[in-house]
Amino acid sequence: MRLRSTLAASLGALALIVTVPNSAWAANGYFGYSYTGADGQRQIGQLIDPPSRECVNLPEVSDPAASEPAHSPRNFTDATAVLFTDADCEGDHFALRPGGRASERLKLRSVVFS
Repeated sequence: MRLRSTLAASLGALALIVTVPNSAWAANGYFGYSYTGADGQRQIGQLIDPPSRECVNLPEVSDPAASEPAHSPRNFTDATAVLFTDADCEGDHFALRPGGRASERLKLRSVVFS
């Protein structure tokens, strides 16, 4: 009887471990960038603990008809960020390592984290 209870508890624990999402699917930290707001002033945007292996459009600049691209990215996550010039992770791209920074010459509208 104890063997059956132990086995059931072990299987339950294994099922819980497998089904609970963990931080392996997210880049830990934050990713910052600058953009020009609707009022023409420089604004700061950031993604906190962004998802990994998933394209993220920067919400303030994803529409090229309505905004200039973001610039001056700062990658303070624990993952490499691949920056794209267009929304939906299209266009030219550039990899920014964890802790990396780029100048305002680097323009971006979307990003994916490894």
